[in-house]
Amino acid sequence: MIELSAHEIAQITAGTLRGIAEASAVTVTHADTDSRAMRPGALFIAKPGETTDGHRFIDDALEAGAALVLAERATVDAAGAPHPAVIVEDVVESMGRLAAAILDRIRAHSPTTVIGITGSAGKTTTKDLLKSLLEPEGPTVAPQGSYNGEVGVPLTIFTAELDTRYLVVEMGADAPGNIRDLARMVRPDIGAVLMVGSAHAGKFGGADKIAAVKQELVEEIPASGHVVLNRDDSQVSGMAQLAQAPITWFSSTQPGAHPDQLSAQELSLDSEGHPRFTLSFTETREEFPIVSGLTGAHHVSNLLAAAACALRAGIAPERIAARLDGLGPISRWRMERTERADGVTLINDAYNANPESMREALRTLAMISRPGEGRPARRSVAVLGAMLELGDVSIPKHTQLGETVVRLNIDKTLVVGDEAYSLYRGAIAEGSWGSEVHWVATVEEAEAYLDQELAPGDIVLFKSSNGAGLRLLGDRIAAKGGTQ
Repeated sequence: MIELSAHEIAQITAGTLRGIAEASAVTVTHADTDSRAMRPGALFIAKPGETTDGHRFIDDALEAGAALVLAERATVDAAGAPHPAVIVEDVVESMGRLAAAILDRIRAHSPTTVIGITGSAGKTTTKDLLKSLLEPEGPTVAPQGSYNGEVGVPLTIFTAELDTRYLVVEMGADAPGNIRDLARMVRPDIGAVLMVGSAHAGKFGGADKIAAVKQELVEEIPASGHVVLNRDDSQVSGMAQLAQAPITWFSSTQPGAHPDQLSAQELSLDSEGHPRFTLSFTETREEFPIVSGLTGAHHVSNLLAAAACALRAGIAPERIAARLDGLGPISRWRMERTERADGVTLINDAYNANPESMREALRTLAMISRPGEGRPARRSVAVLGAMLELGDVSIPKHTQLGETVVRLNIDKTLVVGDEAYSLYRGAIAEGSWGSEVHWVATVEEAEAYLDQELAPGDIVLFKSSNGAGLRLLGDRIAAKGGTQ
């Protein structure tokens, strides 16, 4: 984070200084909402939350080295002395103001390119890939994990320094207008929309309304910038009419359909489920063979999106291809593969889930468990939890997924939790019988079941929304057999 004084922070946020004798003498070089992340010279952001309130941890933050607090109300220490603070009406809004001001200073100092990424799925994987493509070219900042909202985006910007060459920003939304607000905060030079799916349909009221939120990024990219769109998603491709900036397309199904397009041609999966394809740059007429380190064909869109963003950021096609080839997962719980010493393979993809990503993960499981190219058949085991925030379509979407499990001939399916029960019922109705599908109410019951059920040679997929808790179950199951 660039250095800011308490006086500058108060000016930027329209806040009131408290407990500071000399405002210009108090400076900060780090900012966070977590009191445990404090160090000397830090700004502690006392953010009110749904389950706790950051104001409760001000003493802890100051004791850990924080020099200043950004808060919504004045507080005092045990002796009754006021804490050194900038008091504002809304801490989260003030975080956005600080982030925008910091980014303005960085842009004034360096030729910084800002890239915004949104979509119903794939944001974090695409962000990770893009960061790996850009880092060799200059100082690059990208979010930790899935920092993609009104708090996460400022926290990402707070980690940037004056020499930042590339800033990658994930953009998520809980309501209409969220992505527009984020775009106006960071003013991206390049904006990419990956896909429109059913994630958060319960919040937004359907896929069309989700698309309307995602297209806010397209509308905010200036004519001097670039828009990157998925030609394979009809709702995303329809956003082209709203763009002021030139469009770069990516596609794994329509090779060469547009002169400004990146395509995946001759796509296949190897025996481990890694995509193999020819990366084609229609604009320069260059082609490169790629074998991805990611697992699943659904990641090809993410690979193409990252490549398209890097191209528009000025990276040469041959450098993009060389860096993509063999590049594997970086963030955890995204088709994360573990080989246990006892011969059980685990694929943990239980950080996010929607109907589209569930189907793709199951297709990958079905494919890599089949015999072929000298490898024997292996038993496929799917451990599936709820897809959250689907609203009124939750029961039919889970039911359809149960039908998909049967049609893909998954050998054994364990359904976990009350909210996923209709998935179990869907599999039964589609023709699953005997011990092919099993339902348990809790993660603890699932763990006990898997301890008894798994056998050497099994390939096990863990897939659910984050709130279902299967990602941590996957970690525990992975650790039990030892790892190679």
